[in-house]
Amino acid sequence: MQIPTDISSPVTRRRAVASARSGATLVRVLGYGGMLLAVLVIGLPIYWMLIASFKVTQEIYTAPPTWFPQQPTLANYPEAWSAAPFARYYFNSILVTAASTVSKMVLAVMTAYALVFLRFPGKDLIFVLVLGALMVPAQVVIVPNFLTVAALGWVNTYQGIILPGAATAFGTFLMRQYYLTLPREIFEAAEIDGAGHMRRLWSIAVPLARPAVVTTGLFAVVSEWNEFLWPLIVTNEEAMRTLPIGVFRLLDQEGLANWGVVMAGTMFVVVPVVLLFVWAQRYIVEGIAAGAVKG
Repeated sequence: MQIPTDISSPVTRRRAVASARSGATLVRVLGYGGMLLAVLVIGLPIYWMLIASFKVTQEIYTAPPTWFPQQPTLANYPEAWSAAPFARYYFNSILVTAASTVSKMVLAVMTAYALVFLRFPGKDLIFVLVLGALMVPAQVVIVPNFLTVAALGWVNTYQGIILPGAATAFGTFLMRQYYLTLPREIFEAAEIDGAGHMRRLWSIAVPLARPAVVTTGLFAVVSEWNEFLWPLIVTNEEAMRTLPIGVFRLLDQEGLANWGVVMAGTMFVVVPVVLLFVWAQRYIVEGIAAGAVKG
């Protein structure tokens, strides 16, 4: 008697389902394993920096290292704050970051709108130039930017720090990709009702593209807040320094003598950005994911 081999039989279907579930489980396990590895690689240095800021000097140099402070202390934080003018550094960093972020967001929003919704000669060429700017390292333009700023007499000024980085190619690209996902019918209806381009931009495009706007702003904040090389080059007065340079100065002063103080000073820079990421994380995922579906 011949046994039927119909692939649609219940037994075959159950085996296929079990095999698919096993494959999905394996993929999920590998995904979680990779995620755990990434968290360890990225998170361990941050964790070490945090706990070192609460350790005394002797414990930091203890071998093998301790993963929890045995003698927790808060003395490193006031010592770091008084070792350098961090109040002035904070003021400079907040001012420069706020001005640069607003400038980058406004220019990215308006430039991307023009690239998507306006018709003008050379639009594709301009977009190619924007993409090309993404591929140019920032260090390449350090010398021409400094020569220009120096010729304008802007050394040791806020405008000298801010203006060379007032635009963002990445933000323009991200906003353009997000605008491409927006329904054109809404803009056509607004045009029929007599709304001009500026009204359509600020009343329709920007509210609908809020995740991309927030993502652009967040990347701008992180970029400017952590910027070290350009403020170091364009300023030589202590009153114009920013936080990353202040931490470098703290390291130069303390050297290998007191890493707890250095780590405490570093926390002054890290904590505001971490809090900002916690607040804006849902916008980041939505903004990048939505902007990736259009070419």
